[in-house]
Formats: sequence, C-alpha cells, structure tokens
Amino acid sequence: MKPLVIIPTYNEMENIPDFLPSVLAQNSDLEILVVDDGSPDGTGDYVENLSKENNRVHLLRREKKMGLGTAYVAGFKWALERDYDRVFEMDADGSHSPQVLNTFLKESENADLVLGSRYLNGKISVVNWDWKRLILSYGANYYTRLMTKMPFADATGGFKCFSRIALQNLDLNKLKSDGYCFQIETTHKLWKKGLKIKEIPIVFTDRTKGSSKMSGGIISEAFFLVLKLRLKSV
Repeated sequence: MKPLVIIPTYNEMENIPDFLPSVLAQNSDLEILVVDDGSPDGTGDYVENLSKENNRVHLLRREKKMGLGTAYVAGFKWALERDYDRVFEMDADGSHSPQVLNTFLKESENADLVLGSRYLNGKISVVNWDWKRLILSYGANYYTRLMTKMPFADATGGFKCFSRIALQNLDLNKLKSDGYCFQIETTHKLWKKGLKIKEIPIVFTDRTKGSSKMSGGIISEAFFLVLKLRLKSV
C-alpha cells in the first residue's frame, strides 16, 4: 500500500511545522502532498525547503487562493499520475488527528472510501466549537441525509481516505464545488456508483492557531448543491 496525504494550505505557517512531522511519524509509508495557494505567510517556502530534506514531502504550488475543492482536484490528479493507491484529504490546522491515519488505512482494505465521522452512532465528537457552529454542521448533515438519501452521519467532513479506484471513478474535470459542497459532491457521486463507503469515528478539534477559511458563500453553495442532487434523483 502506498498512501498519500493531501493537505491544502493557505497561511498555515503557525501550524505546518508541527503538523507535518506528526503525520509522517504515524507510518513510514505515508507521504504528504501540500497544495499551497500562494500563501503570503511563507507556508509554501517552508514546505519547499522541507521537501528538499525529506523525500516523503511534496509541494504543489498555485499562484493564488483558488479554493479547497480545486486544491483537492489538483492533488488527486497529481496522485493518479503516480502510483499512490490510497489518497487522504486532511486539514492542515490540527483539527484532524494524525493518530487516526493507520485506522483509515486498515479500514480502506475493504472499502473504496472511508469517511471520518464526527457524528457516528448519535455521538457528537467535536471539541471547541460554539453551539452555533455545531448546530450549523449537524443541521447540514441532517439536511444532506434528508435530501439525498445518503445513509452517512457525516457527509460534510473533510477527513477522508479514497482508494485509487474511487478517484478513477470521479470525473475530476467536472468537480467545481468547494468546502462542504465538495465533500458532499464527491461522496454522493461514489455512493451513486455503488462503491463501498465506510464511516469511522473521529474526534474533530477546532483549530487553536490561524484563522478559519469557512465563509457564508461556502455554506450557501452546499445548500443549493444538495437541492440540485435531490432534484436530479426525483
């Protein structure tokens, strides 16, 4: 198994120096691809220097901030051009614990897509969110299940592991969404194709350094995407 962890970044210099080594420490087979959107704080430069010292770290630079969805699409294409057979989505801010990576890999032996769930079996595993953000996230997942009929407790989460076959089943050139919307769209496409999808519990801890990239536009986009998926299935 040759796994790659894709980590999109924009101004994550406060987190990256500690976070990347903690990812690499979990498994000697793990490699990292940082997709940096022209961070003015030097994130890209730091990763580039690290990649010269460690051949398990790779950098894909983009000239400007272009969004989470397109960053992952660029990373997926990069992975498919090489011989990676497991590809992770993972946040750079420490909200996703590296200690779960090996669990993902084990579960991926019998699944095409493994989802890290904050709400599995009725339990809420979120740390340091205020009640407004928790209600928004939990409500978004309820709305997604209601409208799309997908059976997943957490379709909006960004900690995921794709098999190579799963990525090959996505038409990457047609994925244009971002944020919550991107997570819902990719899972929905694979679910509709009948690929095997499994959820595992994770603990999501809100960032303590840097600023969130969440915006009202991302939330609105997700709302209308789910509505569109619903109308297509009617």
